Amino acid sequence: MKIVTWNINGVRARIGNLTHWLTESAPDIVCLQEIKTVDDQFPRAEIEALGYNVETNGQKSFNGVALLSKLPFDEVNRGLPGDDADDHARFIEGVFSTDKGALRVASLYLPNGNPVEDERKFSYKLSWMARLERWAEERLRLEEALVLAGDYNVIPEPADARFPENWRSDALF
Repeated sequence: MKIVTWNINGVRARIGNLTHWLTESAPDIVCLQEIKTVDDQFPRAEIEALGYNVETNGQKSFNGVALLSKLPFDEVNRGLPGDDADDHARFIEGVFSTDKGALRVASLYLPNGNPVEDERKFSYKLSWMARLERWAEERLRLEEALVLAGDYNVIPEPADARFPENWRSDALF
């Protein structure tokens, strides 16, 4: 099974690129981030015409995540649990039946957290990461296959940046 992720940075602006790539690569499940559109303006018909089922958690102008799947969705969950006040569209989970049992796939777009000096933005990022960790621990207890794919907005190691010294004071590092 081919599961892929793509920070598309505006799905409506790149629908031609997306449909061409879907046709050429034929992934089974696609996790999109930064779709930057509300659910009812997502270009669903173009993608469904290629044989994909589509679920979105959209938001006007920024954020937004989606799942595209050749498999039918058994369950869809939108929004990362743990903060009812968080209305940012950064998380969607789909559950699928496979010949090996249940498969859970989440498309996620973690907060950037910059500038670090802005306590509100940086603490939101850290809080979101802690919520994701709690959620993942709960899902792992189900003993089902789990994929967490997306844009984590992190640079985990100096080797992951071309010029790590330029990132030392950035929330991504």
